[in-house]
Amino acid sequence: MTLVARELRLSYGARDVVHVPDLRLERNSTVCLIGPNGCGKSTLLRALAGLIKPAAGEVGLDGQPLASWAPKSLARRLAFLPQSPSTPDGIGVRQLIAHGRYPHQGFFARQSARDRDVIEWAMDAAGVGHLHDRDVSLLSGGERQRAWIAMILAQESDIVLLDEPTTYLDMGHQAELLALLSELQRTRRLTIVMVLHDLNQASQYADRLLAMHRGRIVADGPPLDIVDSRLTERLFGLVTQRIERTLSGRVVPCCLPVGPAGSAPGRGRTSSMEMMSAPC
Repeated sequence: MTLVARELRLSYGARDVVHVPDLRLERNSTVCLIGPNGCGKSTLLRALAGLIKPAAGEVGLDGQPLASWAPKSLARRLAFLPQSPSTPDGIGVRQLIAHGRYPHQGFFARQSARDRDVIEWAMDAAGVGHLHDRDVSLLSGGERQRAWIAMILAQESDIVLLDEPTTYLDMGHQAELLALLSELQRTRRLTIVMVLHDLNQASQYADRLLAMHRGRIVADGPPLDIVDSRLTERLFGLVTQRIERTLSGRVVPCCLPVGPAGSAPGRGRTSSMEMMSAPC
């Protein structure tokens, strides 16, 4: 299973906003899109979900253009959660999560025992089981986000596309959610592609980073290979000090802000032994 973009151009009106000549997303990995605001990350993610018609090129899954897939068939393979999903009025948490089972149901959309089991699992996995009878509109921002994540989990798709899934979550719930997604990716061999704003967070959880700037992918690879001050200067105009940490046997780069590009002389790499107290 492979999600591929070829000679992809995305436009708003007459203005091209994203150009990706070639992108291949293999199964069983976590990929994070990073870059400054307005660089095209969310636009590219929506195109990979089949929600934006390309001005040129195409996105394909298993050798077939996304446009040729029947909606239910595609939904069983690919799930997408936007940055700020619109919550229907008067819908409960369990009812919202149950919508994730729609691609697996027949014409009359009746819930099977399997559907009910998956809904219960998704609620527990996302930490919203105790909210099952609450109105979604009455939840806090973090609770609502976790309810939407549970709906995506209930969809049981091979590919999960998430646009800033940590929105509205505090630091603790961000860590819990990203750890959950990491575990699900490993145990279920998922392809997870998500937009994250925090470069250090993305480096910790991603197998591969796609760094975007002005609508193009300017760096592509494992975090350890591409994350350093040169990248943060190019993307964010920020000089950083890179350190390396070992987490669960994996070396992870972490960039500490030094100052705006051009104003701070210190840069480069520092080992974790040299900066043991670094707050990252």
